[in-house]
Amino acid sequence: MAYASERTGNWQLYLARIGREEDPNFPNATAIAEEVLLPSETVERAYPQFSPDGKELAFIEDRNRLMVMELQTKKVRQITDGSTWYKTNGGFAYQWSPDGKWFALEFIGNKHDPYSDIGLVSAAGGQPIINLTHSGYASESPRFVLDGNAILFKTERYGMRAHASWGSQNDAMLVFLNQDAYDKFCLSEEDYELRKEMEEEQQEKAAEEKLGKKKTKAGKENGERQAVKPLVVETEGWEDRMVRLTPSSSDMGSAITSPDGESLYYVAAYEAGLALWEMDLRKKETKLLHKLSSGWASLDIDKDGKSLFLLSGQKMQRMSFSGKELKPISYHAAVKMDLEAERAYMFDHVYKQEKKRFYSERMHGVDWEAMTEAYRKFLPHISNNYDFAELLSEWLGELNVSHTGGRYYPSNGGDKTSQLGLLFDWNYRGEGLRIAEVLEKGPFDKAFSKVKAGHIVEKIDNREITPEADMSVLLNDRAGRKTLVSFYDPQTDRRWEEVAVPVSQGENSDLLYRRWVRQRAADVAKWSDGRLGYVHIQSMDDDSFRDVYADILEKYNQCEGIVVDTRFNGGGRLHEDIEVLFSGKKYFTQVIRGREACDMPSRRWNKPSIMLVCEANYSNDHGTPWVYGHCGLGKLVGMPVPGTMTSVSWEQLQDPSLVFGIPIVGYRLPDGSYLENTQLEPDVKVSNSPETVVKGEDTQLKTAVEELLTEIDGGASKE
Repeated sequence: MAYASERTGNWQLYLARIGREEDPNFPNATAIAEEVLLPSETVERAYPQFSPDGKELAFIEDRNRLMVMELQTKKVRQITDGSTWYKTNGGFAYQWSPDGKWFALEFIGNKHDPYSDIGLVSAAGGQPIINLTHSGYASESPRFVLDGNAILFKTERYGMRAHASWGSQNDAMLVFLNQDAYDKFCLSEEDYELRKEMEEEQQEKAAEEKLGKKKTKAGKENGERQAVKPLVVETEGWEDRMVRLTPSSSDMGSAITSPDGESLYYVAAYEAGLALWEMDLRKKETKLLHKLSSGWASLDIDKDGKSLFLLSGQKMQRMSFSGKELKPISYHAAVKMDLEAERAYMFDHVYKQEKKRFYSERMHGVDWEAMTEAYRKFLPHISNNYDFAELLSEWLGELNVSHTGGRYYPSNGGDKTSQLGLLFDWNYRGEGLRIAEVLEKGPFDKAFSKVKAGHIVEKIDNREITPEADMSVLLNDRAGRKTLVSFYDPQTDRRWEEVAVPVSQGENSDLLYRRWVRQRAADVAKWSDGRLGYVHIQSMDDDSFRDVYADILEKYNQCEGIVVDTRFNGGGRLHEDIEVLFSGKKYFTQVIRGREACDMPSRRWNKPSIMLVCEANYSNDHGTPWVYGHCGLGKLVGMPVPGTMTSVSWEQLQDPSLVFGIPIVGYRLPDGSYLENTQLEPDVKVSNSPETVVKGEDTQLKTAVEELLTEIDGGASKE
């Protein structure tokens, strides 16, 4: 086996030969001999692959160049020059062809990161990559199938596409390298069987002529090896030899075809949840084979072509193609860790990753070597992961950048207090808790419930709420479980009980968020006399965009303007979509028999808008308002936004409870400056003071309404 490691301090490419002789110190293992193939820092995470004949080794150099080494001579040749891969996450998917003369790979053509295409390139080196997809959509995970005559890959081209940078649905596709293989694939079941019989007869006849005797079935089974045929690669007409395999797009994981090319196996999430599916490619029939518990599984086939392997996290399973039964592969590994040495290793790993992947080569002018040594001296005094994560955060914080720091996620998770979806009166001092509000869509917002504001919660599961028995203690770990709650109505002097299902903290926070949005929408409608609409972008992601799109073009489509609130948004990647959505300019009206039916453009907001920002905007919630203001779509109202516009790679360390961040993408302006660390100033600066916030007043929102109405009325008077 071949692998890359940084255990010596620098990354090196190793070849490990597993011996047959038992090591007396490890009676259940085999001896391993290692050889350093390439002592270089450029091979980190090289994802090495042996050629089919085992004489060459492919690897990724410096995260973006595909290279090949001849194992006997150690001579290295370059396959790709690195100009077609911009990501810094350690490499790209690639695979040798069965004849060892080609590579299928992901690559980024025409400077269109992060949308990758599928390419084919000669393993001899010195040749350009042949683009097989040319789609503009993201295509990934290529692998040779059908004896190398086709390449299987995934693409988002036909599925529901995310408005953000993740979440698109995918399909499994085949692109055929030659017309003969494509024609054979397109045959009907009957014609395919006839052709298969004819080919078998021709093969037997050729074998008889070559060997002077009939080649029996037993001879085949006894292992007469067939020479691998060179692939026939026809470089024209790719687009006419491309086939969509899956009947519908899905949240798809790994995919692979059976050795005979008759079936497609893939992992996907539909209504049934995550599952392994099988599709008969000739009959176009799909069936669910096995539901999977959790995690995305990668699929592979054993050397004999008789079994399918599912590898997911720490779980391995095997399925026979004949019986379709999925069986776990059990294993046991005991490791004694030197945690102090492991933390030292992880510290060095973070140092190297930041140095090689930080979006700016100058690292914000920080002397990274000196800074690393200044913090290394604290390592001997760290004895737990809480403190180690804090050390990482302090150290990485010296780079004066967003999207970094260390995080520790303990495995036990701690207590989880559930919620009843009720708000309580802070001024009440009597027995129990007096309800101030029943949250809409919460556990007690049901037709059967009699609970209202003013009622008293006295007991949880027959346990009284007292100063010594706080309700949070009584509701610990009750989320999703039926719970008996006792109430008292002081107006009628009546007591009763109701069974409810408490919600988690996260679900309760979502109820409060929806309440916050409804309150602001009502205020905007009141202050503008119904002339303006209000939307809040909760996150720069697909779900939030679809909510905003639905509201502005349906609920508020007849309003004169829209208030777009981005406050307290944690980011994502939505600036392009928001720019397009709010950049519409009315150019005509669709009229049916004198009745105005629709203004055009109809899929963009074509009226005035204004955007709210605040100090809590982060990441793409800095970039989105910047784009909105820069493109002149409307005014920005609120408080200055910190410059936090980078894209991050959160990397899990060797100890999986530890994560650290690397800002890997910067956003540069034409003058050479970056948005990172560049504060965004609003057009109208106004703060929300604590004194008004506790009264339920939103000064920033009211100012935005006034500004937008002034703009609309001023524009109307000019006309």
